[in-house]
Amino acid sequence: MPMPDRRFLLLQGPHGPFFNQLGAMLRAAGCAVWRVGFNRGDAVFWREPAGYLRFDAPPETWPETCREIIAKHGITDLALYGDTRPIHAQAVAIAAELGLVVHVFEEGYLRPYWISYERDGANGHSRLMQMSVAEMRAALARTQSDAVQAPAVWGDMRQHVFYGALYHFFVMVLNGRYRHFRPHRELSVLSEFRLYLRRLLLMPLYTAERWAAGLRIRHGGFPFHLVLLQLEHDASFRAHSPFASMTEFIDLCMQGFAEGAPRHHHLVFKAHPLEDGRVGMRAAIHAAAARHAVAGRVHFIRGGKLAALLAEARSAVTVNSTAAQQVLWRGLPLRAFGRAVFDKPEFVSTQPLAEFFARPDRPDSRAYRDYRQFLLETSQIPGGYYSSRGRRQLMRQIVDLMLAAEDPYDALTSGKAAPRQQLQRMK
Repeated sequence: MPMPDRRFLLLQGPHGPFFNQLGAMLRAAGCAVWRVGFNRGDAVFWREPAGYLRFDAPPETWPETCREIIAKHGITDLALYGDTRPIHAQAVAIAAELGLVVHVFEEGYLRPYWISYERDGANGHSRLMQMSVAEMRAALARTQSDAVQAPAVWGDMRQHVFYGALYHFFVMVLNGRYRHFRPHRELSVLSEFRLYLRRLLLMPLYTAERWAAGLRIRHGGFPFHLVLLQLEHDASFRAHSPFASMTEFIDLCMQGFAEGAPRHHHLVFKAHPLEDGRVGMRAAIHAAAARHAVAGRVHFIRGGKLAALLAEARSAVTVNSTAAQQVLWRGLPLRAFGRAVFDKPEFVSTQPLAEFFARPDRPDSRAYRDYRQFLLETSQIPGGYYSSRGRRQLMRQIVDLMLAAEDPYDALTSGKAAPRQQLQRMK
């Protein structure tokens, strides 16, 4: 079957080899592929020199350059990782104006075993934001699939941290030809590299510290509520949150807990697995606990797996962390404050926080299971960006989804979606 003339432009991807492998698979499918590199880290992980386009001009010229690249190469498709960093947001707006297909990759809404693939936008810009559970159930009625169970292991945290450190190292020491490059985050590249390297070197110490904190919580014998912290520099928090900082969110949680929770209940703050110390979460939590006179009932645990804590928690609070999906999967009450694809009235509480800590509303677990199944049949793709095994699994179906005429949501609604379950069992 002959392929239509598809011409892809790739911007920035996850740290590591994923976008290079994606480009190779697209070329194998008969597509033309170009990649724009904004720094030396982008260049190192791209192995097709003929398709590499270096952007080393001032950032304010990027929109004009983007239009020129699209016109010169007859681009039909734009692919990128995350849609909120300035260069990506500008490119997405241009692509929408010109009628290009926009492919947006993100970390999985049902991570860690799945990644997210959507068209036009992700997180607060996702089509899921406008879709009701009733619409999802109607689409699922056209399928015969069973619920998918997530595997118990996630194999690429170390690879994730390693590629992050390596990427920032290349940008820090070999970026001479990209003199106008500015990172989309506030910290300098040198600071980012130091934080990644520090986390990589201190992983054994963090593991021991986390084990000790978890032991104190599990053996404390007290009811507790869980606060799921996020990375303050994460795009989902910055673009789709009502808070200016995580410290502001921490203080809100502490105030609600002090005002509403029974006096024998405790509050556990769990840091994001990739938290690197740039914000000082522990100090902020201790200070807020002291201000609200609950210091003896507040705990901090650094990263790690969530399942053991959720097995004993009474409820959970977050801004818009995707870890909330694990909360809902277990039928626990959830309070969220930011724009999130899981924020549906059937299973996310809207109670004032003090009331939530006192008597939290339980979610409609049947509604959530239908929502979860809808995601697994559409935008959640098995595999990962950082481990070689995860990338192999991802490559088995991602290019077919990108080349499909309909996006995953429309394909399921129209009854044309591929049988996803069989693909997910492949190793």
